[in-house]
Amino acid sequence: MTNHRTEGLLYDMTAPYSEPSSTGRRPDVTSLIIDLQSVGLRVEVPVEARRGGAGPSDSGMLWIEGVAATVPTDSRDSPYVLKAEDDGQGIYRDGVKLASVANSHRPRFYDMTTADGVPYWKIALLHLDSLASTVLQTCNYWGNSDQCRFCGIGVSLDSGRTIAKKTPAQLAEVAVAARDLDGAVDATLTTGSTRAPDRGAYYVAECGRAVKEASGLPVEVQFEPPHDLAVLDRVHGSGVDAVGIHVESFDPKVLAHVAPGKFRTGIETYFATWERAVELWGPGRVSTYVILGMGEDPDLTIAACKRAVEIGVYPFVVPLRPVAGSLMEEVAPPTAEYTERVYRKVAGYLEERGIGADTAVAGCARCQACSGINGLQNELSGGKPLLQIGFRG
Repeated sequence: MTNHRTEGLLYDMTAPYSEPSSTGRRPDVTSLIIDLQSVGLRVEVPVEARRGGAGPSDSGMLWIEGVAATVPTDSRDSPYVLKAEDDGQGIYRDGVKLASVANSHRPRFYDMTTADGVPYWKIALLHLDSLASTVLQTCNYWGNSDQCRFCGIGVSLDSGRTIAKKTPAQLAEVAVAARDLDGAVDATLTTGSTRAPDRGAYYVAECGRAVKEASGLPVEVQFEPPHDLAVLDRVHGSGVDAVGIHVESFDPKVLAHVAPGKFRTGIETYFATWERAVELWGPGRVSTYVILGMGEDPDLTIAACKRAVEIGVYPFVVPLRPVAGSLMEEVAPPTAEYTERVYRKVAGYLEERGIGADTAVAGCARCQACSGINGLQNELSGGKPLLQIGFRG
């Protein structure tokens, strides 16, 4: 019996999980990634990393045995270490090599600037092979009692690592460069929530249209449930390929604590919004983040994920990634045993429904680097490739 403790909440978890071998036999890559995303990685070589903000914050971006992964690289106590080798890099534990690694390098488009002098990297970042940007770096929840405890959207802005508002033209310009210079395969655009009835959906959709028309890349846009579901029709008319509408947690007690604004929106409102979105975009092209490790009831979470999958939504289940400067920066990520238990259940539902990274087309559910769920679904599918991009060495 494993105790999973977060911010004073306690649940008992059990799950089949094998400790990575220290005898020279490599663990399977999925189990290794799941464990790395829990305990982190010590690094002896420079690693391209994302700091602050949304997305894979405070994490290194790696290809582990060709599989895209983001893992915390600031852990001093991790049993895993990334070492330089003559022909690359490797992950070691107790002196034994477990996996080969290709490190992401600083994208070439980061060295470019717009005509008015804004560095491209302040407009959008490359997460492995996916271009990502928060088009409005301000949020009506930030800095008040509604602030989402896990979020760091204001951290990047306060530190000068980004700009408050990216224009459609800027994003289109950067997307073309990221595609041509660094092989970006899709774009993920999110936004801080606004007080307007559309919650920022119209603006992020306008940005998505510009990126798609200029670059031809598949685009996902992310926003909160609008007050009127007719907003979704206009977003769909922009031509974006997929949408992310993120509930964060299905446990109402946890949601009320970690994201009061989203709690007031109501979980049933999310389901109603997803249902309409699936009617417009189709099964597998609507996704939601489900963060593990915030004290949630795992059985309730699994059941709600099943309900979401049944209506055609991809619940992208990820472990909590504590962000420096957020209200949960001191909370430890969940254990690998816990996340693997939830992953396996949800992966089974996804496989039964015929939804996977390939149906997601664009966005976080396509990229998959922040979770281990895709690798487990791959096992269930008999090894068929689920990632559009394939493996990279």
